[in-house]
Amino acid sequence: MKTLQKITLFSLLAFTFSCKDDVNPVITPVDTSVNFTHKTTIKVGGEGASEITAYDKISKKLFTVNVDLNEISIHDISNLDTPVKENSISLNAYGAPNSVAIFEGKLAIAVEDNVKQNPGKILLYNTVDNSLLKQYTVGSLPDMVTFSPDGKMIVSANEGEPNDDYTVDPEGSISIINLENDAVTTLNFNAFNAQEASLESEGFRVFGPNADLAKDVEPEYVAISEDSKTAWVSLQENNGIAKVNLQTKTIEAIYPLGFKDYSLAKNTLDASDKDDVKELKSWPVKGIYMPDAIVYVKINGVEYIISANEGDARDYDGFSEEVRMDDLTLDETVFDYDKDYLNEMNLGRLKTTTTLGDANNDGKVEELYSYGARSFSIWSDNGNLVYDSGNSIATQTLALTTDRFNDNDKRSDDKGAEPESVEVLNIGDQRYILFVGLERNDQVMVYDITNPNAPEFLQILSNSDDEAPEGLLVIKSEDSPNGKDLLVVSNEDSGTVTIYQNN
Repeated sequence: MKTLQKITLFSLLAFTFSCKDDVNPVITPVDTSVNFTHKTTIKVGGEGASEITAYDKISKKLFTVNVDLNEISIHDISNLDTPVKENSISLNAYGAPNSVAIFEGKLAIAVEDNVKQNPGKILLYNTVDNSLLKQYTVGSLPDMVTFSPDGKMIVSANEGEPNDDYTVDPEGSISIINLENDAVTTLNFNAFNAQEASLESEGFRVFGPNADLAKDVEPEYVAISEDSKTAWVSLQENNGIAKVNLQTKTIEAIYPLGFKDYSLAKNTLDASDKDDVKELKSWPVKGIYMPDAIVYVKINGVEYIISANEGDARDYDGFSEEVRMDDLTLDETVFDYDKDYLNEMNLGRLKTTTTLGDANNDGKVEELYSYGARSFSIWSDNGNLVYDSGNSIATQTLALTTDRFNDNDKRSDDKGAEPESVEVLNIGDQRYILFVGLERNDQVMVYDITNPNAPEFLQILSNSDDEAPEGLLVIKSEDSPNGKDLLVVSNEDSGTVTIYQNN
């Protein structure tokens, strides 16, 4: 109750200055208060129907990836009280959609080929009449697409996943489309093959069967600087972030993200779904950050990349790294057997990888690892950790919404709440609000990150308990249909789009 009261009453008034003339400045107040509430929910389709949504400020329409019907579903939200469904864009002739982005009346759609390992496409449409303008061939399995802030480029993260037998493993890549001349440049990671050993020593993962680094990397998500000169790309399964120079069209660096120490009090977690209790404890386990969505933000002139540390395992018929900890044999010189770590009430149920922990290959594990970090992290532009939210997500959900905690404890043995997506709202360059979508908790966390070194938890947004937020989208007040800042949440399980507004 104290937290909710603080949110409702909290109101900062910052001031921006503009000059009516050279003598008399005009002071315009900027309301930076934050209190998001549910506005409306749009039913897009059945389970899996709603993944990623983009907004066209010109037509006031939402364009949503609808996997269920293999289309882009369109809704007019000019009147938020009564959204209107419009004719959709069918993609049956091209493949399956994964992502959408919009800039000034142009809609970009990332489409994977019917054979995932083949090159994919970026389709460019006019949002006014849904006409196809251009199509571009990019790398295998384009999983995320975005426009540069200046609108001159489209960038796609091409995941390059193997087939289920793991006999065909295309290179992961990044495609840059120059919209001024329609040139497509697809970058691979071959230049980093020689750095594989040094990158792995810092926590980067290259572990697919018979794969070098270039084949093994799987680009997941793209964030671009406000000057449109630099992109950062999350490499989820590999536990890294790549930095891309969009001017020279080169991958400048790979930043290994290392590991999180769950033995520290600030990083406690619930590791079992079979202990009949929701409780955070310290464990001798390391979390592999493995970010999914990332977002760029510039605060007080400093650039940051924020990651949702979901985690992801490779689990194919031809190769699987995933086991539970009770399948392991612990090194008795490292672990105290009296503590019975591998009991299912302790760590036995926690999912882990066979690719880490046994440094001397004697069949006995010296270190324990788990997927993801159950947190969001703030990184510098060169991959240094500025802040990690530790156990904040677990602590707040356990305190305020016990039944939602780790999907009512059912996911404690896996990746917890699964932070899937992140988005930032900049209010008048005075206050910066971070939204973190929790796929398994059916919730969105709200934090103030105006001080990136010490974010402050504000509130939890919860609507239905079967939503599974997949994508987040901020619509700023100046572009919004009702003049208020909006948060648009694409929900995979419920096939809905939920809209919250800042009151």
